[in-house]
Formats: sequence, C-alpha cells, structure tokens
Amino acid sequence: MPPTISKTRLEARIPSDVHEILKRAAEIQGRTMTDFVVSAVREVAQRAIEESEVIRLTLADSKSFADKLLSPPKPTLALKRAFARRSKLLSTE
Repeated sequence: MPPTISKTRLEARIPSDVHEILKRAAEIQGRTMTDFVVSAVREVAQRAIEESEVIRLTLADSKSFADKLLSPPKPTLALKRAFARRSKLLSTE
C-alpha cells in the first residue's frame, strides 16, 4: 500500500477579482483551483526559501573565493596566539 499523505487545510479570504483570476488561470490549465493555487504557492515558497539560503556569486567572485580556499594567507601572530590559548584551554591535563 502507498504511504498515506497527511493533509491540512488552508483558508484565505481574497478579493473577488483575485478569485476570478485564479479560477480563469486554473481553467486555462485544465486544473482545479485548489491544485492550481497549491502548485503556485509551492513554487513561490520554494523560490523564497532558495533566495534566502543560496548564495550566488559572479564568475569573478567564484574564482576569487576558490583562490582564497586553495591558497589561504599565512596565519598572523595573533591567530597563532589564539590557537595556542585554545589548545591550552582544551587540554585534558
């Protein structure tokens, strides 16, 4: 048997002109209004999540980032001291 898909209800009050636009668009695509709205909302939600979580770099920025990863600068004296303090704090003595 296929797994049962859990569903929840979403209700929204929308202006009648928006309702007519959604109804017409759904009819044009041969879909129910529910299917049309759920599909459209899912696409917009996924795009919003992607825009907030994905960092896009230009080609030049990508190259610069890769260069810095492959050839990092030498540690400064301050960084060396910080690592020494960290090692001392974390030692099991």
